Amino acid sequence: MNDSFGPRGPLSRRSVLRAGAAAAASLGLPMARAQAWPTKPVTVVVPFPAGGGTDAFARPLTAVLTRQLGRQVIIDNRGGAGGTVGAGIAAKAAPDGYTFFMGAVHHAIAPSMYPKLDYHLETDFIPVGLVSSVPQVIVVHPQRVPVNDLPSLLDYVRKNPAKLNYGSAGNGTSHHLAGELFKLQTKTFITHIPYRGAGPALQDLIAGQVDMMFDGLGSSASHIKGGRIKALAVASAKRAPGFPDLPTAGEGGVPTYQVATWYGLWAPKGTPKEVIDRFTAEMRTALATEELQKTWTGLGTETPNLYGDAFGKFVSAETKRWAEVVKTSGAKLE
Repeated sequence: MNDSFGPRGPLSRRSVLRAGAAAAASLGLPMARAQAWPTKPVTVVVPFPAGGGTDAFARPLTAVLTRQLGRQVIIDNRGGAGGTVGAGIAAKAAPDGYTFFMGAVHHAIAPSMYPKLDYHLETDFIPVGLVSSVPQVIVVHPQRVPVNDLPSLLDYVRKNPAKLNYGSAGNGTSHHLAGELFKLQTKTFITHIPYRGAGPALQDLIAGQVDMMFDGLGSSASHIKGGRIKALAVASAKRAPGFPDLPTAGEGGVPTYQVATWYGLWAPKGTPKEVIDRFTAEMRTALATEELQKTWTGLGTETPNLYGDAFGKFVSAETKRWAEVVKTSGAKLE
């Protein structure tokens, strides 16, 4: 028989379902949360145009997550205003577990550069995890800048003040602040040219429209290997994985110059904890795959291990650190 029986007679299928829902709720397992996630494609908002450093890590990661989840994980590029436009869009997305945000160090800098942001990174989002942390690299156009290493760059800039320019992913991004910090520490001057993302800036560097960049190694890696741009030094205490022949800034005479571009994932505030826990577990699994570990090494970084509250505390510390750099360098929107 299809009917179930209770103490007062037969129960309809609808009654049984209602009773099950009530039982689940009493156990703290609402039916909506008990349902398998995801049941449709998941969107990751990337707040920069395609071709930049965020994309370099987002695309391999989402490809692996797509296979693991059995649902498409889609990248939605929303560039503008140093990554703050896309961040604002992600902050206002429905917290239903189908929108995540892949931001970067730029978003820890933004509060010091943009006084009227329409979102707050630490209150409008839930930190999920660190995707990667890549040292900045000083890169130049091979024909426009006649140097082969960092000491010769410093000599050239000092003999030709204001002659060189550098492209960035936009005002208030790590590319911008890395350039200002370099100028501050080396007592040199290089003109800043902001773009709407690292991708467009990098393309103009390759094309010879700008002289140099302080770029995340992840987005520059393939172009360095292809000889389209020349790397002079990495801004880290040790040489980067995958680039053992590239000296550090310290080896080039600027030991205090250390800058990393990191990328992380957040969920809009209010996203169910069960979804975030599942997404975090899938992210851990993906980053542990041989495929992504090999890709990360090729992009000049190691696999991180920083999730949840620990990642949130890291972001908070970075926000304070960059606020001091902005104040000391006098960097402003241009």
